[in-house]
Amino acid sequence: MTVALILLLVLLLLLLVGFPIAFSLAMAAVAALLSKGTIPLTVVPQRLFTATDSFILLAVPFFVLAGELMQHGGISRRLVNFASDLLGWISGGLALVSIASAAFFAAISGSSAATTAAIGGVMYPEMRQRGYKPDFTAVVQAVGGTLGVVIPPSIPLIIYGVITGASIGDLFLAGIIPGLLGAAVYMAVAWKMAGKLGYKTMQRSSLKKTWHSFREASWGLLMPVIILGGIYGGVFTPTEAAVVAVVYALLVGFFIYKELNWKNFYSMLVKSGLTSAMIMLLIATASLFTWIMTIENIPQAITGAILSMTESKLVFLLLVNMVFLIAGMFLDTVAIILLLIPIFFPIALQLGVDPVHFGVIAVFNLAVGQMTPPFGVCLFVSSGVSGVSLEKLFKAVLPYLLAAFILILLLTYVPSLSLGILELFAKSI
Repeated sequence: MTVALILLLVLLLLLLVGFPIAFSLAMAAVAALLSKGTIPLTVVPQRLFTATDSFILLAVPFFVLAGELMQHGGISRRLVNFASDLLGWISGGLALVSIASAAFFAAISGSSAATTAAIGGVMYPEMRQRGYKPDFTAVVQAVGGTLGVVIPPSIPLIIYGVITGASIGDLFLAGIIPGLLGAAVYMAVAWKMAGKLGYKTMQRSSLKKTWHSFREASWGLLMPVIILGGIYGGVFTPTEAAVVAVVYALLVGFFIYKELNWKNFYSMLVKSGLTSAMIMLLIATASLFTWIMTIENIPQAITGAILSMTESKLVFLLLVNMVFLIAGMFLDTVAIILLLIPIFFPIALQLGVDPVHFGVIAVFNLAVGQMTPPFGVCLFVSSGVSGVSLEKLFKAVLPYLLAAFILILLLTYVPSLSLGILELFAKSI
């Protein structure tokens, strides 16, 4: 128990003083091994290498690169134009356009921060120019950005699948309805808020103009169809789908929209490499950390403690929601999945929770955590894009959070909202 105490105390101490989480995990693990004294430190590089030596994990850097290529290749602007023609005539239409565009872009990027930055960079100046308040405008970008980790392809869902062995294809498919529901609920809240604030509508676009913007955006809209269609059609694996996404993004950016060139392509490679390296380092160090937790029987102790309090699946899922929501306020999404899923997943299986449903619940909670004060990453990104202070965003996001909490309960206790599409697909084939 002493080793477990040292492991957790060193981690908490390093996080409190502001150490990066990947290094905090590694140093806590090393401190625990030194205190144990019976395991040589040569195990550290072995565990780090083993954690990342996975064909499936190759999907992460490729999806990161595909998102970068789509973001800078003209896709985000065309998606915004199409969404604007569809929804701009409704009261507070530009707020709805922002969230709808984020949902479209989420089906390309797999990242909440990238979605917030890409759509916010286009929509924030446009909304401000049309008289929308800064805090209302900025928070809409943050809320829409959270859809990036729910709507497939989703990097957190990939990592969840790697850890648990759940089918990544099934996880992608199960994330579609919750993601679209999230978009619809957030759009409803934005519409209600816009009506109270008296924002005017834009002129309704003609059918001809809408058709033109659809054709312009169709190359971006086609990408998630190719990815999911290829996976479920048995054409390629999720990892191979990520490579296909990169090739597709390159062809669209260089030869169709012609907004990519070799200079910005190099900068995107560098940025994607840095982002991927950060994620992979986090996966490696978290694997080392969870390995030590396992040999010290920490997950088993937590499992026993939880099952001694309740054996009700409903109560357990409520507890999971609370834990993941709170964790999402403070830590990176990938880090939370790597740390908490090995603890809660065995309990979920023991209580009869479907692995795919559990993954969707966990990731949706973490998505909401990204717009929850005090450290919601999408709020930070939106604040950086807009210049609006975090204090103002914290107040403006409250109506969306209330709606999100209700939606979490709905997704938790109505499994068919995520699993129903799997059953329909199984029947169709």
